[in-house]
Order: sequence, then C-alpha cells, then structure tokens
Amino acid sequence: MKHIGIVACSAEGAALCYKAICREALTVVGKNDHPRITLDSIPMARWLPAFDAKDYAGVARFMLDSARLLAAAGADFAICPDNSAHLAWDHLQKQTPLPWLHIARVVGEEARRRGFRRVGILGTRYTMGSPMYPDCLRELGIEAVIPEKADFDEVDRIIFAELVDGVFTDASRRFYNGAIARLADRGCDAVALACTEIPLLVRSEECPLPTLDSTCLLARAALEEALR
Repeated sequence: MKHIGIVACSAEGAALCYKAICREALTVVGKNDHPRITLDSIPMARWLPAFDAKDYAGVARFMLDSARLLAAAGADFAICPDNSAHLAWDHLQKQTPLPWLHIARVVGEEARRRGFRRVGILGTRYTMGSPMYPDCLRELGIEAVIPEKADFDEVDRIIFAELVDGVFTDASRRFYNGAIARLADRGCDAVALACTEIPLLVRSEECPLPTLDSTCLLARAALEEALR
C-alpha cells in the first residue's frame, strides 16, 4: 500500500479525514489495518493572514513546507483536508515534491457519479467566493450555486467562530439546514459540504438535500489511491 501524507490546516478537519481513512479501511483493507499515514500540521493561525490577503502563493508555501516534510518521511502522495487551501493549487503544483489529490475534483466526480446537476456549495468565504468549485463542476456538466449574502456570511462566521474550535451547536445545525433548504428552493439537487468541518455539524439524515461530504470523499479517494 502507498504511504499517505496529510497536510493539515485546521485540526478538526484533518483529524476527521485521518479517522475517515482508517474507518473506511476496516472494510476495504481489514480489521485494524490501513495504509501508513503521516500527518503534518502547521498551525492554522500561520495560514490565515495569507488567506485574508488572497496571497495564495503564500498559502502554497505552507503546503509545500508540509509536503517536503511528508516526502522526506516516505509519503507517496499528499492530500489536504482543507477546501480553501486548494485555491493555491497552481502555485503548489509548480514546486511540489509529491503528487496530490484535489478535493474539489474528488467531490465533482462523486456528484457526476450520482447524477447531480445543480450543487449548492457551503464552505468558508474563501471557497464560496472563488471560482474553484464552479470551474471544477462546470467541466463535469454540473452547475455550482453559492448561498445568498446573509447565508453566505453566517455560514462562514460559524465555521471560524465555532467549527474549527470543535464547537457544534444545535442552533448552528438548524441554521445550516435552513441555508441548505434555501439552496433547494433555488433548484439545487445536492449540497457540497465544502469545508472539512461541516460534516461534523450537518447530519445527512436530517439534511434537506443529499450531501457531498468533502472530507469523507477525500479520505475514500486517498484510500483508493493508496491501494491502487
């Protein structure tokens, strides 16, 4: 099995992705077995000024710092369980010592497999305000829809004020489900949970739309790549 490298940004998202790989491996690989995984975590506080400045070359520098450490540790490829970090993709690919899986492309492939045509996008303001998901989905014949401003702002606020710190409240869950219902009213047939902490808040069985869980989908894709 190939050695998986995880480039962490937020602790909650990275921990969830790590656990998702191991849990998926229970049925795919075997009891108590999974590929070797090395995770490197540069504190998110170091990343945020670059995000706020839209300095994606700066974001890529953090990813490359981790990628070089992971390559030295023997990783065969890397993933980053942080959707917004993929805005640095072009800068990253110019210098990376490892191949990567792209989270939005993984989500897009699952949306196409399931036959979705119009997908709502929930994530940070960086992700929702960028062309990343619209471009990735458009290539697959799928339309991306972001929330209207009030929902956009509150979705982002909850991520940074609560979710990245491991705070998951019923009030925020109800708000997210309401925002998803409003995306359904605008014709969406699925919603991408395009922030790796959102699956810890939104429960698929209560959600007004079918969910595309970016964390679990990236974990599954990493496991498939490790076994390929």
